Amino acid sequence: MPGCPQFWDSLSCWPFTAVGESVQTECPAIFFLLGNNSGSVSRNCTSTGWSRPIPTYDIACSVDFDIPEESYFNMVKLIYSIGYGTSLVFLAIAVLILLLFRRLRCARNYIHIQLFITFKLKSVAVFIKDTALFASNDIDHCTLSTVACKASVVFCHYCVMANFFWLLVEALYLNSLLLSSFHHSRRCLWGFGLLGWGVPVIFILIWIGSRVYFEDTECWDINEDSPYWWIIKGPIVVSIGVNFLLFMNIIRILIQKLNPRLIQFNNSDQYK
Repeated sequence: MPGCPQFWDSLSCWPFTAVGESVQTECPAIFFLLGNNSGSVSRNCTSTGWSRPIPTYDIACSVDFDIPEESYFNMVKLIYSIGYGTSLVFLAIAVLILLLFRRLRCARNYIHIQLFITFKLKSVAVFIKDTALFASNDIDHCTLSTVACKASVVFCHYCVMANFFWLLVEALYLNSLLLSSFHHSRRCLWGFGLLGWGVPVIFILIWIGSRVYFEDTECWDINEDSPYWWIIKGPIVVSIGVNFLLFMNIIRILIQKLNPRLIQFNNSDQYK
């Protein structure tokens, strides 16, 4: 069947389309940083090939293209690279301090260290993914489907999930402390470790299997319309919800414990 071939225009991927048909795609997510990405762009497949984008990206996405496109993306990449790099340095210093001083070695700081490590890994994962996906300006993202780029995307998703689950561990630990039901045993720390590092592995493996067997397209980095994206996004949303409930419970406990009529002065230091 005659038609227009798959096409990467440096911003969006346009699939194979028969002559006489049109394709519509949403504005690239990167435009959300400096404008409105809620619009959409269309292209028509004609007998002579793809038409120009209708409307153009700058009009549809409310982006000022007075800045050259290459400079725009380089500027965005530079901004978040500096942010992640700075975060990486200070988190490394924080972890080093917690590890060097013996007086700081306790269950609470052990959990803090794991959380800091997830933030560090997330920063490293972004740099690795950038290297795999944007090593060259000539890469066709419609056909890019290498093991390296898929592995970088998987690693990035795992680091993000682990980060949210260790935030959940922090909330669980604090909640348990305030309820005076937490015992400082290695078994509890192993349980927290399995929740923070192990549970995300389960969902990541399920997501990998789903992508391999049902949606093995491109580099697995486009998930907006994929139902399998909920395998990762769902647990994250649930963890955020549980975190919020734990936060509200912690506030409730603190209000009760600090009530002058109920407080027991012999253990009031626990809540300072």
